[in-house]
Amino acid sequence: MRCPHCRHPDSRVVDSREAEEGQMIRRRRACQECGRRFTTVEEAVLAVVKRSGVSEPFSRPKVIAGVRRACQGRPVGDDALAVLAQQVEESIRATGAAEVPSHDVGLAILGPLRALDEVAYMRFASVYRSFTSLADFESEIAALRAAQHTADAAGNAGAPEPTGGDLSPPGPGLVHATQA
Repeated sequence: MRCPHCRHPDSRVVDSREAEEGQMIRRRRACQECGRRFTTVEEAVLAVVKRSGVSEPFSRPKVIAGVRRACQGRPVGDDALAVLAQQVEESIRATGAAEVPSHDVGLAILGPLRALDEVAYMRFASVYRSFTSLADFESEIAALRAAQHTADAAGNAGAPEPTGGDLSPPGPGLVHATQA
């Protein structure tokens, strides 16, 4: 690293610390020539490779903008979108790759979006996965229902089954209502 004071090409690292939740490394350096100290900040750049082959830096605001369109008219706040974008970035960085295809970014969005709002998930998935027919929507809805049924069954494991209320036959003049 070149010294900003004397332009000497060599310096030594005196101290290193993580910053921005591990996204950056802040290094304190000392010049070998003049002895003065200076600080450098290193950031790992995550690049997204688009279908056209063009590479651009990952952008949380771009993720938020795309998801915001799917959430239009839904009760989803800006804070929830910011958390979603952070989750997406963390999951992509966890792969360890310096460059990821845009397709992988879309896949990383689908999971947290499904947990956030199912209607917004369907909107995003219909565009992202290029739904062309009602059958595409129906199969995705069936998959959502199956996942919810599995989650409900796992959450109720060991809990007594609901009885649906009084199972005795209705008395005279009473109408017995059942739940569908």
